[in-house]
Amino acid sequence: MNELDCTVCRTLIHGYLDKELDPAATARVAGHLAECAACAREHEQAARLVMAVRHKAVHYTAPASLTARVFPPEPPKVSVIERWRSWFAPVFSATALALAMVLFVATPGSEQPLMDEAVSSHVRSLMGEHLNDVVSSDRHTVKPWFTGKLDFSPPVFDYKEQGFPLLGGRLDYLQHQTTAALSYGRAKHIINVFILPASEADKPRQTQTIRGFNVVSWQENHLRYVLVSDVEKSELEAFGQLLKNGG
Repeated sequence: MNELDCTVCRTLIHGYLDKELDPAATARVAGHLAECAACAREHEQAARLVMAVRHKAVHYTAPASLTARVFPPEPPKVSVIERWRSWFAPVFSATALALAMVLFVATPGSEQPLMDEAVSSHVRSLMGEHLNDVVSSDRHTVKPWFTGKLDFSPPVFDYKEQGFPLLGGRLDYLQHQTTAALSYGRAKHIINVFILPASEADKPRQTQTIRGFNVVSWQENHLRYVLVSDVEKSELEAFGQLLKNGG
């Protein structure tokens, strides 16, 4: 027996006609209409009314302003590529900038390999008998020793009176070229002064710390100077100023 009585069925007829009922209710109404002639007639009358209104009623076009309020225009469709650009372009721009900054900081400048090589050479010079090829505190002995061994003449001075005695010199090899290396003492510390030719313009003095060693460097009169030691930074800078002053 169908669960619906006539009263309930008649309240559901319009929803049934408009297909607004869920499948279970639709099946129950259809079953009742098949068994109840009175409800079937009411359903038929309602169906004819719906058809008459749909075909004979006067239709009016709504004003554009009302249509716009009820059905606002859809924004223009944005392609997947455009959405990707709008969403991710700022992120990628920031990421690219950050990456560029990281690469800028992490990538050695044109001078950094020279500084690293100089520190490594300084460390090697402190091992065994690698410090000097000519051992002398006399600049007139050390300077002539380089003659014929280099294609430039390195300046050699003794700063014993200022607390930086000359210990000697040797040939070294930095940046694929033969380099003059002078050694000076400071208390129990060793200072290596690397001098090599340069074609670029003069560069001001710079100080940095590499692997625990202080490094002072500058470029002047087509010569590149790199000082490496574990003495205090201020002492190495003071010694560098003595070299720049030439006495």
